[in-house]
Amino acid sequence: MLLAREFVAYLSRQLVRRLTPGTIETPTPDLVAERVAELVSEELAVEDRLNDEVRDLLSQYSEYMRREGVSYQEMFRRIKNTLISQRKVIRAAGRDTGDAMKLSRDKVTDISHKIVDMFRRSRELRLKDKDPNNVRLEVVRCMTELLLAEEKVDRAARLKIRSQKKEIPEGTEEWDLLHRRYYSEELKKLGIDLAK
Repeated sequence: MLLAREFVAYLSRQLVRRLTPGTIETPTPDLVAERVAELVSEELAVEDRLNDEVRDLLSQYSEYMRREGVSYQEMFRRIKNTLISQRKVIRAAGRDTGDAMKLSRDKVTDISHKIVDMFRRSRELRLKDKDPNNVRLEVVRCMTELLLAEEKVDRAARLKIRSQKKEIPEGTEEWDLLHRRYYSEELKKLGIDLAK
């Protein structure tokens, strides 16, 4: 997934905390945060499932691609772009669309619409602002602030890994372990404890 599950949970808790009591009122903020986390996780999983589907398709044609000298990466990109346009999926990765954050601006906007729809249908909370677009804009603002902070943390963790004496290739188990450790350390420097 594009964002760590722990960060999605943290983002959801912070979002509910920042929206309460100015924008929403709820006697069960933890339950609302849990529902927001489920929604965000599901939205991010859509592209993960699409990537898996493209990999499955390409595995069926690996012999043909090898024989014809077709680049796996190029075919992956083409098939994924075709499926995205056919299914009207909004790209989650900000880097694919030129955004500074991990999540694209379009994906943040799409998620904000879905969060507000969930809020409007929920019995666990009451919207203080009756204009759903005002609530949505506040959701976007809060999410963007949290995602920009996360991006700085991720960049710092990657820089620490690159500064190691030996080169550690991204995607290896060692890289993943170091990234997780440095990512957590950098979040704590900003006062973000994923456990809270």
